Amino acid sequence: MARTQKRTDVPEKPGESPARQSGGRGAGSAVQSVDRAVSVLEILARRGEAGVTEIAGELDVHKSTAFRLLGVLENRGLVSQAKDRGKYYLGAGVLRLAGAAAVRLDISQEGVPVCRELADELGETVNIAVLDDDAAVNIMQARGTASVTAQNWLGRRTPLHATSSGKVLLAHMSPTLREGLLARPLPRFTERTVTGASMLRGELEAVIEQGYGVTVEELEVGLAAVSAPVRAHDGEVIAAISVSGPVYRLNADRLPELAKRAVAAGAELSRRMGYGF
Repeated sequence: MARTQKRTDVPEKPGESPARQSGGRGAGSAVQSVDRAVSVLEILARRGEAGVTEIAGELDVHKSTAFRLLGVLENRGLVSQAKDRGKYYLGAGVLRLAGAAAVRLDISQEGVPVCRELADELGETVNIAVLDDDAAVNIMQARGTASVTAQNWLGRRTPLHATSSGKVLLAHMSPTLREGLLARPLPRFTERTVTGASMLRGELEAVIEQGYGVTVEELEVGLAAVSAPVRAHDGEVIAAISVSGPVYRLNADRLPELAKRAVAAGAELSRRMGYGF
């Protein structure tokens, strides 16, 4: 006698795989189950918490299917249930997985394609800098076609107050650490270097408001740069991506567009580092 095929919204037997239960549709059913399970996690990440009925509605499935998915995820520690409200929320298992993934996400590796694409598009030098005590150190560099004679910034430590990357890092660090750095003497490199703590605070506020930092001949005469923040999975700013070049190319007319592209590149690299998921 032929075996009757089970409905997909009926709970499976413990220990029996979806592929085994669904007969010829095993592979497709298993993929669909995985897709729905991931969707459940995304729903909870967006909502904070949700009940079975709400989740079933968003997935457009029967409540029993939603309940089954939640049960599997709960057994794995990926979701938990608030007993008093019956709502589900993301469990500690998600943090464990996120932490393991974050360890492997090397910003210098993830930044390679982003830097190269931006440098090729703009023709200028693109750098990624991270905080190194009281300076910014460049850990990744890509050169565009117009910057073949540009100097090598890779591995170079640059002052926070006189570079666009440094200003982005300063603007997003803890107030206590920032004020400690601003209390020190700020060296002057050119006539345009900002050496007053009060004026620099104003510029850092502007960095936060507009989403990027700009320097024009503050570190070296003839050099301009624009930089945007790069965030980790938890939203913390861990680096800055910059576009730099001579002031005759990075002039007032072109800087707004370069800033827009730097911000987009920073957002893409942040996504690669897990931010926004």
